[in-house]
Amino acid sequence: MRLVVATCQVDYAGRLTAHLPLATRVLMIKADGSVLVHSDGGSYKPLNWMSPPCTVREGLDEDGHPEWVVTSKAGDTLRILLTEIHHDSRHELGVDPGLQKDGVEKHLQELLAEHPQTINDGLTLVRREFPTAIGPVDLMCRDSTGLSVAVEIKRRGEIDGVEQLTRYLELLNRDPLLTAKGPVRGVFAAQLIKPQARVLAEDRGITCAVIDYDALRGMDDSEHRLF
Repeated sequence: MRLVVATCQVDYAGRLTAHLPLATRVLMIKADGSVLVHSDGGSYKPLNWMSPPCTVREGLDEDGHPEWVVTSKAGDTLRILLTEIHHDSRHELGVDPGLQKDGVEKHLQELLAEHPQTINDGLTLVRREFPTAIGPVDLMCRDSTGLSVAVEIKRRGEIDGVEQLTRYLELLNRDPLLTAKGPVRGVFAAQLIKPQARVLAEDRGITCAVIDYDALRGMDDSEHRLF
């Protein structure tokens, strides 16, 4: 990972445009290729970012200031003009063991693996914790037509979860075995999905599913009582 603290100006151009005027910010280029722009307060989320796969080209503007041009596969660009660099370092973080889910989220995944039809009618489970190069997808399923469906499960559905599922889908849709009958669909499942996350998910063609955890637990308990 490369970590830079710099006074910079950031301009994004793609489906919309966005501008961040000159200010001191934290810039991160992660090993997976993502680029993130953070402020020192206000939120843990980046002010702007570019998800992988993307390319970073470093050069100079007409005044001789360093400039990064980050380009996504879709052609979106993030231009970062650095007028003063206060810190620039590189760090090898190694392999991350991944997020350890809390009891509720882990149990929710187990219940949905047993009852995938509660997410979408006709879903059947292929595998839990389906591996990708950047981490496992919670559930890999198939729908009634045979299409592959990747399900990401959160207790609380926020924009970060949608971004995570988007990255998984980008990788999964490169696998000809998974896409033999069509593109892999994404389902974002949570007990509560925030409005901003829903808008982003629907814009990216991802289906949202709100899960009633208590009802799901009751279904599981009822089936076990039959035995």
